[in-house]
Amino acid sequence: MKFVVICLFLFSNFKLYSQPSFLEVQKSFPIVTDVIQTKEDTLRNQFVKANLQWPPKEVYIRSFKYDSQLEVWARNKSNEQFKLFKTYRICALSGTLGPKRMQGDYQVPEGFYYVNIFNPKSSYHLSLGLNYPNASDNLLSDSLQPGGDIYIHGNCITTGCIPITDNQIEELYLLTAYAKSGGQDFIPVHIFPVKYNVIKSVSKLQEITKEDREYFLFSKKMKEVYDFFESNKKLPVISVNKKGEYIIL
Repeated sequence: MKFVVICLFLFSNFKLYSQPSFLEVQKSFPIVTDVIQTKEDTLRNQFVKANLQWPPKEVYIRSFKYDSQLEVWARNKSNEQFKLFKTYRICALSGTLGPKRMQGDYQVPEGFYYVNIFNPKSSYHLSLGLNYPNASDNLLSDSLQPGGDIYIHGNCITTGCIPITDNQIEELYLLTAYAKSGGQDFIPVHIFPVKYNVIKSVSKLQEITKEDREYFLFSKKMKEVYDFFESNKKLPVISVNKKGEYIIL
């Protein structure tokens, strides 16, 4: 009986001193609290109109470099299709078409990533860090200096990141923070060279890859993932082989 009492006491104290949730930690920063107060009601109403549950259950982000667009998709359950919620304009761009391969090349990465950092104290208003270099980048990029610190952020300036307006990063930060707090540990961010359904954009990509066989094959793999999502509105399982190539499983 004493053992049971002790266990109950320890359990109650564990609950009392348990770690705060991810969202609770984020709310400890004044800028996040302010964003919740100013943005949440509007976003909630927009979610209701889109027939999506609030707060977000799952979020998917995809970006198109040449087209300067960043799309935000969401869904209520993991077995449902994603719905396009918003499209933001990327307001600055550095580098050219093609993946990032070394530090200081000013390239925005191309590939399949996820949000791994929430920075409420960013010099660029708010920022979401990406897991660059990923498994593919580690095999194909400079082995000593592949670069890093790739973010989606505000302030509309960049040297290789994905900048949107302060108002937009506030919305995106709140959406992804709620999704993470609700259990979505890996929020996917896919960065494509172009929108493959835009003729002008595809023509530009074809022009560049005509003399670059390696980039041609890389962008072809990217298109396979794009096509899969366009057809299914669900994300494929993506792996990386020993050559650093993306493979749809």
